[in-house]
Amino acid sequence: MKLANKVAIITGASSDIGTDISKRFVEEGATVIMLGRNLKSLDKSRSLIKNNNSAITMSCDINNQSQVQSVMEQIVEKYGRIDILVNNAAKINDAIHFHEMKESDIADLVNTNIVGTFNITKAAISKMIENKNGSIINIGSISSERAIPRVHLAVYSATKAAISMFTKSIAVEYARKNIRCNCLNLGIINAGMIKPYLEDPQARKVLEERQPLNRIGDPEDVSKAAVFLASDDAKWITGTILNIDGGKSASEG
Repeated sequence: MKLANKVAIITGASSDIGTDISKRFVEEGATVIMLGRNLKSLDKSRSLIKNNNSAITMSCDINNQSQVQSVMEQIVEKYGRIDILVNNAAKINDAIHFHEMKESDIADLVNTNIVGTFNITKAAISKMIENKNGSIINIGSISSERAIPRVHLAVYSATKAAISMFTKSIAVEYARKNIRCNCLNLGIINAGMIKPYLEDPQARKVLEERQPLNRIGDPEDVSKAAVFLASDDAKWITGTILNIDGGKSASEG
């Protein structure tokens, strides 16, 4: 087992990707703390995990610093340490023109995707330093690297670009503390908002034909990469942005 005896925190754990990462980490021997705002949704996701005694759910709004700090203290008190943090919680806006977006929607994206990630990472690093070890994995997007014609995601893309640079900065700043930080930049994954669209065979066919590997990614494509980066197999890898996109970012189309 690649993550035996590790204690892992996963934010946004009730999402399709968060659930699959939680499932995969448990299978690899980790104790997983599944965080999210909605405890009912978290419990539903936890029920999908075999041997779910190794997974617990905790309600936490990562935009609320006091909640984040309280949760971290509870986790360390119960398990003694934090080995892994997966920053999966994020929001995406409807694909509308930037000038038509509400200020509240812009603020919500920035607060969740950037400030919320900052909050929980800061709290986790404080605990990882005490243990002189840690692996942080940020979930990003290839939208941080390229704008897609007719898909208007200026604010979302900007927040994910910020996470890419945050990844590199944290990796360098805390390398001497034996804390690694890497990022998975995702392409089109059969999860979340994209799932209903993919139920249309023609729409799916169009998207698949635009992928160099000729298929849409699945949550397990993400979770397997997350296991690798969290494990000792990647102990000399930090500050890396790994594209999980079927080759899309390397292509012209």
